[in-house]
Amino acid sequence: MSKSVPNFVTVDMRELKVALEAQARTEQVSVSDLVRQAVAAFLGVREFAQSASDLPTEATGGRAGRVKLSIRMTEAEAYHLALGARSAGLSRGAYLSGLIANVPALTLGASRPEYLSALVASSYELAGLSRNIHQLTALLRQGDVRQAQAYRAVLDEVDGEVRSHLKLAAAVLSALQPRPSRRA
Repeated sequence: MSKSVPNFVTVDMRELKVALEAQARTEQVSVSDLVRQAVAAFLGVREFAQSASDLPTEATGGRAGRVKLSIRMTEAEAYHLALGARSAGLSRGAYLSGLIANVPALTLGASRPEYLSALVASSYELAGLSRNIHQLTALLRQGDVRQAQAYRAVLDEVDGEVRSHLKLAAAVLSALQPRPSRRA
């Protein structure tokens, strides 16, 4: 895969540099982006290609396709990004990726750790139910029907508890999965 070399033009901005940098900060874009927009407007070019450094070369989706991204944001935005990532129990990069991927547990303001905690608690209850069924099976093998009768209530509730767990697990997994983007 060949990389294209960006076309650079060096311009001495003199006293315009301070105003240019201030405007770029105001618009929250790079100085290069602001200059390209201004030049495109001056030349009457409606759309222009982004530089190669602005776009990833390809979307591989795997670990090998990861890139380091540097973004500019206000201190308040950076604070809220860090706060959201911490409350979700994720790194800032993973949190931001989840927001971009439209993961409901992140985009709907829900608590990812609470989702996971509920799933763990439900799984723990299901494991206890499994132990009870195993004990019941052992009693029936031994022919101890009287003691096995004590587990009758457990058997009566198995179906409902398993269905409840599966419903919770499906909801949690759904909330943690990216949603298809509405953007085309």
